Amino acid sequence: MKIIVIGHGMVGHKFLESLGAAAAPGLEVTVLCEEPRAAYDRVHLSEFFSGKSADDLSLVPAGFFEGGNMLLKLNAKAVAVDREARTVTVGSGEVLAYDKLVFATGSYPFVPPLAGKDRKDCFVYRTIEDLEAMLECGKRSKTGVVIGGGLLGLECAKALRDMQLQTHVVEFAPRLMAVQVDDGGARVLRAKIEDLGVTVHTQKNTLEIIDGEDGTHRMNFADGSHLDTDMIVFSAGIRPRDDLARLCGLAIGPRGGIAIDNSCLTSDPDVYAIGECALWNGQLFGLVAPGYDMARVAARHLLGEQAAAFTGADMSTKLKLMGVDVASIGDPHAASPGSRSYQFTDERKQVYKKIVVSDCGKFLLGGVMVGDASEYGTLLQMMLNKIELPESPEFLILPQSDGKARPGLGVDALPDTAQICSCNDVSKGDLCAAVCGGATTIGALKSCTKAGSTCGGCVALVTQVMKAEMKKQGMAVNNHVCEHFPYSRQEIYHLVKVGKITSFEDLLAQHGTGRGCDVCKPVAANVLASTWNDFVLKPEHASLQDSNDYFLGNIQKDGTYSVVPRMPGGEVTADGLIAVGMVAKKYGLYTKITGGQRVDLFGARVEQLPFIWEELIEAGFESGHAYGKSLRTVKSCVGSTWCRYGVADSVGFAIELENRYKGLRTPHKIKFGVSGCTRECAEAQGKDVGLIATEKGWNLYVCGNGGMKPRHAELIASSLDQETVVRYIDRFLMFYIRTADRLQRTSVWRDNLEGGLDYLKSVVIDDKLHLAAELEADMQHVVDTYACEWKNAVNDPATRQRFRHFVNSDQADQNVVFMPERGQIRPATIEERKRVIPLIVKTA
Repeated sequence: MKIIVIGHGMVGHKFLESLGAAAAPGLEVTVLCEEPRAAYDRVHLSEFFSGKSADDLSLVPAGFFEGGNMLLKLNAKAVAVDREARTVTVGSGEVLAYDKLVFATGSYPFVPPLAGKDRKDCFVYRTIEDLEAMLECGKRSKTGVVIGGGLLGLECAKALRDMQLQTHVVEFAPRLMAVQVDDGGARVLRAKIEDLGVTVHTQKNTLEIIDGEDGTHRMNFADGSHLDTDMIVFSAGIRPRDDLARLCGLAIGPRGGIAIDNSCLTSDPDVYAIGECALWNGQLFGLVAPGYDMARVAARHLLGEQAAAFTGADMSTKLKLMGVDVASIGDPHAASPGSRSYQFTDERKQVYKKIVVSDCGKFLLGGVMVGDASEYGTLLQMMLNKIELPESPEFLILPQSDGKARPGLGVDALPDTAQICSCNDVSKGDLCAAVCGGATTIGALKSCTKAGSTCGGCVALVTQVMKAEMKKQGMAVNNHVCEHFPYSRQEIYHLVKVGKITSFEDLLAQHGTGRGCDVCKPVAANVLASTWNDFVLKPEHASLQDSNDYFLGNIQKDGTYSVVPRMPGGEVTADGLIAVGMVAKKYGLYTKITGGQRVDLFGARVEQLPFIWEELIEAGFESGHAYGKSLRTVKSCVGSTWCRYGVADSVGFAIELENRYKGLRTPHKIKFGVSGCTRECAEAQGKDVGLIATEKGWNLYVCGNGGMKPRHAELIASSLDQETVVRYIDRFLMFYIRTADRLQRTSVWRDNLEGGLDYLKSVVIDDKLHLAAELEADMQHVVDTYACEWKNAVNDPATRQRFRHFVNSDQADQNVVFMPERGQIRPATIEERKRVIPLIVKTA
């Protein structure tokens, strides 16, 4: 069967994924994509202005079109459809035959028909090419105006603010987001957005755009006023792209849109339409979730599942506009006959909440939340599943006496059919089945069900379902570190911090049982080091450490150790390199440049370590902490000092950061990267903390990593000065240290944070928890109490005594055998050991 898909946006790609998941034989799929790149995430398009690239936004995994039965044609605009001949003609003149045709052409931005709309530096907000043109204009502009105060308009306003422009929003209606929120919600939304530095103009009818005096353009309004600006972006709504369907004679709605039935079939039984171009039951859908539903239904029906049906979609939505939580549920305007509403407004905190209930008072019909949407998940499920309201429904949105939001209702009240993730059509039953199958973390549930992996709005509810099902199955819904401590790592941290506990013995006596084990001892050692920064080999701490920390080096497969001196930012002098080379030569060590831009020395026996450290310390080096759950390296490029593309001194800043955070003990190892420009030579976006220099300052990325499960770091803040960067990193790292589980990488910690990146931003940047000063003070204590662990070890006779192979002899380990290879040494194999006399390098 030959299938042609016209359009490769988010919905078109979801259709392809649905076909691929069915693994049906005999399909030949051709995708005509008008744009120069494959499908990308338009939901998060504004993040392009915050530093994300087109590749970051791509929805197409590597190798997706290499299976053989799907062909993607880029820059391939469909210009004609002959339904009788069943062919599609492409702009190049190529004619393609089909058995089934799918329109996934999406929508186009509506531009009001006013004089001057086609002037230079007037844009629409739709594609990455549009955004690239806006970025270019932004570099030579001071002021920007968005025409349109709806969802996309406010997203666009955020983009202009990210470009550091004086930003205005011009809206024809009397309020912002007129479709989603009522007058009360719009008032609070406007106040919050204006507090962020955006000027809002409502009830403004733009008549024309002419030359300006204080800017490139002047917008003349019907009320006689005007506004000068350098850039104008039209974001006044969308219209379905149905022009090609009109030309080929398909049924079109009175106000546009390709008419479809419940199977997503058009008036032609061989042609489907899905997404924003499709009109179902007289309704167009401008959200991605209904489009995804259509894509799944069309794919199933095309493959023979006649029962597959699209029966409409709930248009409820929760999003964050310019950092402001906004949510709309069901019937927000109380348009249903007999409906009544409850409203709560807190003008000081700028919070507005409203619920609309049925005339009988038993069922929720809709709601609006601005400033705080924490009850969204509970209220949405109550509406969708017609769960009966409590006797006093107003308490669902009223704060408790302590000012906190009322807890949501238990998820046990939801039926298994309740849709938890609308983006990926994941029900409560799907989640429960996944939990029973072993997915007992948010990260695991995301991987196997995709719930929460698109917009992330359902993660809090997914977490509740997971924990409820684990409890029902008799699984332990705790993350206690071991049988000796009925506490998680986070709780142990707080017990140590609040109780000023400085030893494992005191921690065990006050909060544990038994003698401890190989699990809780290293956890306690790590927490004590993070909190008080004592020398890890002090007598009361030494026995808690694992092998690497106990000997301040990484033990290798043959029982020898590696030695990695710190080279901050990857910078080292010629004398430093010579000193490292002389040490390696003297002790017969294997040398290798690491991925973190320093030199690794392998093959050191335990009794050699203090002697090697002494010589390195004498040459000006310190411990590189390659053995610890701590900061390893801060990788950098040469930056503006040497590189002709560099816009900032990445080496200098990397050295400053590494010297600040060296020795910091964390739940898992952490790595930094600092790139001097967007060419990104330091691979900062693959690090736990990454910095990329731009002409407007530093962009800060967090929670990335390489390794077995690589994860791209996420942009948390942009256009920062160095002082602000340091403050944010202080807060981020100390919050991670406080709240992460045992041996949890920052990436996994981030994936399991309820609220995700938005919550992390609110803590680190907005100080939502009012912890910023405390987190910064905790970090400063670690910085102020730093001491090189190697130096402490070699200068303390009692500590130095432990670095020997036998407790009662100075004799070396005779089982260490090396073989020559490529001018260096390597451990001997088992066969080689049988015939080689070991060579022992004598120490000083």
